[in-house]
Amino acid sequence: MERPTLEGMATIPLFKRVTPADLSQLAAVSFLSHYDRGKPIFEEGDPSDYFYVVVSGRAKVFKRAPNGQLRILEIFGPGGLLGAVAAYELRPYPAAAAAMEQTTCLLLPRPEFFALLEARPTLVRGLLGSLSIRLMELTARLSELTGGRVESRFARLFLKLAEQMGRPDRGGLFVPMVLSRQELADLTGTTVETCIRIMSRWSKDQILQTDKDGFVILDRPALGALAEQSY
Repeated sequence: MERPTLEGMATIPLFKRVTPADLSQLAAVSFLSHYDRGKPIFEEGDPSDYFYVVVSGRAKVFKRAPNGQLRILEIFGPGGLLGAVAAYELRPYPAAAAAMEQTTCLLLPRPEFFALLEARPTLVRGLLGSLSIRLMELTARLSELTGGRVESRFARLFLKLAEQMGRPDRGGLFVPMVLSRQELADLTGTTVETCIRIMSRWSKDQILQTDKDGFVILDRPALGALAEQSY
């Protein structure tokens, strides 16, 4: 069992308000787990035995529709918290999670984590702010997934990715995340065929292009205008 280092724990955004003493206690009951691309982290309906925190890499949380189609609810990068609500409420995970690339997660066993929360009020205060922000982000994400035109949902997705990880490069704003057309469709609640049409049109109109290692946003104002179109 690989234990995390205090230095590594301190770099996780979720713990940035946690005191060094509380962080040391968390490290003592946590361990690291590594996942190859595509490997499940947990399945929908599994017992919520752990809180998962993404340390490196990226993970997707998704649900399977009755027809077998996936619906990606969220993509988590470093600092992302997986399965938190289910673990807190002592119920099975309501969705599945899998690694999108080589990913390392910090696993917090639920009983030990709850015992620390009861014994160390300062830890509760340190975590509350980060957890509240995450809950608001998830609520907004569900609204984005179901509302407005499909093209608007695509635009909002890429603007969000640009805000999180975009950097000036290649004649535009480069987003260093590889997403297949299927994953893009799953993220926006549409079909692969619709995804291909939108991405092809955007490439032709010099709004956004796909590179082998990510995406380049060439016309951010145009993407912003598309994101604001509700119908």
